Amino acid sequence: MSYKIVVDSCCELPDELKKDPRFEIVPLGIEVGDWRIQDDETFNQAEFLRRVAECPECPRSSCPSPDRFKQSFDCDAEHIYVVTLSANLSGSHNSAVLGKNLYEEKHHDKKIHVVDSKSASGGEAQIALKAMELEEKGLAFEEIVQQLEAFRDEMNTYFVLNNLETLRKNGRLTGVKALVASTLNIKPVMGATEEGTIIQLGQAIGLKKALQKMADIVARETANPQKKCLMITHCNNLAKAESVRDMILAKAKFAEARILDTAGISSMYANDGGIIIAV
Repeated sequence: MSYKIVVDSCCELPDELKKDPRFEIVPLGIEVGDWRIQDDETFNQAEFLRRVAECPECPRSSCPSPDRFKQSFDCDAEHIYVVTLSANLSGSHNSAVLGKNLYEEKHHDKKIHVVDSKSASGGEAQIALKAMELEEKGLAFEEIVQQLEAFRDEMNTYFVLNNLETLRKNGRLTGVKALVASTLNIKPVMGATEEGTIIQLGQAIGLKKALQKMADIVARETANPQKKCLMITHCNNLAKAESVRDMILAKAKFAEARILDTAGISSMYANDGGIIIAV
């Protein structure tokens, strides 16, 4: 059976898959003051970070329309898997579901499943790559859907950011009871709940110690790492991403480790220097 994997642009696909015909990236929109762009292959991270630093207003995102997702289903593939940002963080998931419903009103020629990643960035990539792996094994659509949902439920997301202002101002930290004072240089270690909302797991003084604490948590909490891929995404902070990878691999042996740079939406929320882990 032919298949296609559709992701929203918060998903950090490896470079070799961005032009792969089995994948399509549906872009979200980004606004920094009066500057508006689509989070697509033209995204320039350096320019974006410069504009964010210069603009007094908080950057904002807009999710794709249901019709845009519907267009992505108009293809030859018989099986389609859609992976979106956590439904608790973005309207992208709801748009994808509405797009699926719109498509199926007039078409009954394919099977479509929309996965709420309950994560973002590398978490979406993990699910997308799992869908490809399972399809390449030749499993039935229903079995793949079941395994994808189970894989998603077992996955954990962690992150440490230099700056939480974008998340806070856009109302994405409502589940966090207390945020530490940035003037004290205290950096929280954050994670995602089973519902895909953000929680605080710990904190440390300074970015270096916070990343060490996150690495310790990942190594300690990951079951059967030898069967898993360690996915690390970073916003303009490759050296720290490599350092975190090495700290984790010194404590737990993963089957694979990937480091990917953030595209537009992930860069917006991670801010300059942010590190995200999904495993």
